Amino acid sequence: MSRVLIIGAKSDIAQAVAREYAKHGYGLYLAARKSNELEGFARDIAVRTQQPVKTMEIDILDYGSHQSFYDQLKEKPIGVVCAVGYLGTQSIAQDDFKESKLIVDTNFTGIVSLLNIVANDFEKRSTGFIVGISSVAGDRGRKSNYVYGSAKAALTTYLSGLRNRLYDYQVHVMTVKPGFVATKMTEHMPLPGILTAQPEQVAADIYKAQQKKRDVLYTKWYWKWIMLVIRLIPEWIFKRMNLLRASP
Repeated sequence: MSRVLIIGAKSDIAQAVAREYAKHGYGLYLAARKSNELEGFARDIAVRTQQPVKTMEIDILDYGSHQSFYDQLKEKPIGVVCAVGYLGTQSIAQDDFKESKLIVDTNFTGIVSLLNIVANDFEKRSTGFIVGISSVAGDRGRKSNYVYGSAKAALTTYLSGLRNRLYDYQVHVMTVKPGFVATKMTEHMPLPGILTAQPEQVAADIYKAQQKKRDVLYTKWYWKWIMLVIRLIPEWIFKRMNLLRASP
């Protein structure tokens, strides 16, 4: 039985990804804080797909627990999808370093702690895949969410290095950069309908791209070209602009 470990399994995107992998015959480990809240969701997937689903407790900020968390997995996963994310509030982060630290540690530091452990195991086994959900917000800093964006930029760079490191060991690492997605995290934002994806669309894109061993996935697809244009804007022009933040 091939199992996929999904970290941050309470998010809308993570749950859509879980359904997608189970539908295609993978067993699941669903890991999150307060994992008891996932029990009903896990039972529903198991009944619908006849795949084994186990919920597990993890705190991405409790770095010291990450090794023991991974060691307890009797059957090690064939793949890991990391969907951990915390948007935070930019205006608070500017005045309160605790908020800045929480944004950075949740979206980057804690993920690095856990994925280092996963990467070491996959390297020894010369197999597996790692999918990290970053964001288009990391492609260029904007005043509306630059603390969050900088954490995602760091995650994108980390995944690039991990991909380079693990290539010789037949371990696939994919970076996912969603644009606007209609989730609980973004429900307070006035998202443009034509540019906004549903979690199920993102999950389908992730599964297809991972199976094809893509390196970087923008979802929906047109965000690749939107962000190319944004990256090409000269800084002396860009600094005068007001752009709506884009977050997973």
